[in-house]
Amino acid sequence: MSDAHHDHQSLIRTPKQLVIAVTGFFLVIVLGIILLVTFVTSTATTGAGTDGQNAEAISSRIRPVSEEGFTLVDANAPRILQAGSAVYAATCAACHDSGMAGAPKTGDNGAWGARLAQGYDTILKHAIEGIRAMPAKGGNPDLDNLEVERALVFMTNKSGATFKEPAEPAPAAAEASAGTAETPAPALTAATASLPAAPAAAAAPALASADVGKKAYDSACIACHGAGIAGAPKFGDKAAWAARLGQDAAVLHEHAIKGFQGKTGFMPPKGGSALPDAEVKAAVDFMVAAVK
Repeated sequence: MSDAHHDHQSLIRTPKQLVIAVTGFFLVIVLGIILLVTFVTSTATTGAGTDGQNAEAISSRIRPVSEEGFTLVDANAPRILQAGSAVYAATCAACHDSGMAGAPKTGDNGAWGARLAQGYDTILKHAIEGIRAMPAKGGNPDLDNLEVERALVFMTNKSGATFKEPAEPAPAAAEASAGTAETPAPALTAATASLPAAPAAAAAPALASADVGKKAYDSACIACHGAGIAGAPKFGDKAAWAARLGQDAAVLHEHAIKGFQGKTGFMPPKGGSALPDAEVKAAVDFMVAAVK
């Protein structure tokens, strides 16, 4: 029994042995920490480290932003005009595909027959300037006349016509666009210098508000208000406008600018155009004046 009990006794029997064991334990820990720090600081790092901040790495990271999704446009570069099919799809198809608001449906030779009989110049004039419920240039004033002409040819040739694709006009001569050289102003003489300054020329009178309103109406509002479609009160129809005339002008302006969901239809903001707020207000005043 004494021998078995002796075998299970601790290896540390004296205080000196305990001190040595504790000291050795701490030395091992300290040595391990030193080795770990040495390993970390001596290993090359990338990304957020020094290698990740060099010019090549930075250029690589920002390249998707600087080189993708952006196109530099030269403001002085000549405008590239759209093909007739593209203009038709973006501007004309909304009405001419379905025949909405009395528009002759594309491909309907019967509906186009009477119009084609008027002659090419007449229907082109109507397309550019607008007629009845169709606004000028189909409601897109940014279109070039040649783009409108291309769209007209594309549409009518699918509806019984055989018009030739319009050619793009040759660019004007540089000297014609630049104009003649300016004549230098004559030097002041003693006699002319003593004369009182001439009064400034009167500024050209601003376009009347009614004219601005009519122009805005013709470009953005006539498509719906001209025929009274989509719940829009028809231009000049006093009965249709009666309830609206009881509202404050500011309310009508706000509805026209921000859009309005009524019981019988929906009007998009600014009639779906990009007109300035002032011109939208002038168009509303123009329509209201027609029924007062």
